[in-house]
Amino acid sequence: MEIAFAFVFALVVGSFLNVCIIRLPQNLSISVPRSHCPKCKKLIPWYDNIPILSYVALGARCRHCKKKIALRYPLIEALNGFVGILLYLQFGIGIEWFIFLGFCSAMVVLATIDIDHRILPDPITLNGIWIGVLASIVLAPSHPLIPRAMRWIGMEVTNPRLIAFIASILGIVVGGGLLWFVAEAYLRLRGIEGMGFGDVKMMAMVGAFLGAPLALLTIMLGSLFGSVIGLAFIQFNRKSRNYELPFGTFLAAAAIIAVLYGEQLIQLYIDRMIRPAL
Repeated sequence: MEIAFAFVFALVVGSFLNVCIIRLPQNLSISVPRSHCPKCKKLIPWYDNIPILSYVALGARCRHCKKKIALRYPLIEALNGFVGILLYLQFGIGIEWFIFLGFCSAMVVLATIDIDHRILPDPITLNGIWIGVLASIVLAPSHPLIPRAMRWIGMEVTNPRLIAFIASILGIVVGGGLLWFVAEAYLRLRGIEGMGFGDVKMMAMVGAFLGAPLALLTIMLGSLFGSVIGLAFIQFNRKSRNYELPFGTFLAAAAIIAVLYGEQLIQLYIDRMIRPAL
């Protein structure tokens, strides 16, 4: 029952994500008007707005104008449902599941909008920074390095929520600051902008939610995905090397992986690379 709840709830959230993906780049309200067909503008009744099922029942066409409904809509819903199941397998149903489902859903929206428009909307990234700080305080995950670092500078911190707050702020500085430094260095060396400031704000949001180590992992994985997949895309489609890749999309995918498996990946790296070297 719990895994079914996780899947269905995430599907419903996925349906809302489609609204955000369409409206946010146009600076439109995501709450009003109600969902409507983009072709004929007719309002969509609730029974035509059931995730995936309505798409199949309608034969992928609007009930009123019979225009084709884009396959992207059920794919986004299904993707979010799948992520909801993976989060359940990691965290079970609880406050962590709801918080990280919200975070991963935001990543899905950012990834898709970046593909379409090469922008990462401020309403998600900037609001995501302070929401991430609050979420970290609520969850108060273990950050063993923070108390050690504070003792090194002569301060003793034992309150888990204060430790989580410090870790979140450090994540913002490391996640956003590192990308800002890279973007600024590229601009000064090459004289052209190699990375938008939206990526910086997005990584500040990721750092606020996940802390510095997982923010660094996100940047590393996102860069790897961008290098391999992006270069393959450029080569296959005969694009110029100046073609603008949606780096935010790769970062978003990496952030979801960091939520799900980041701690295990870091521990694996320590066990395989760091400890043998010592």
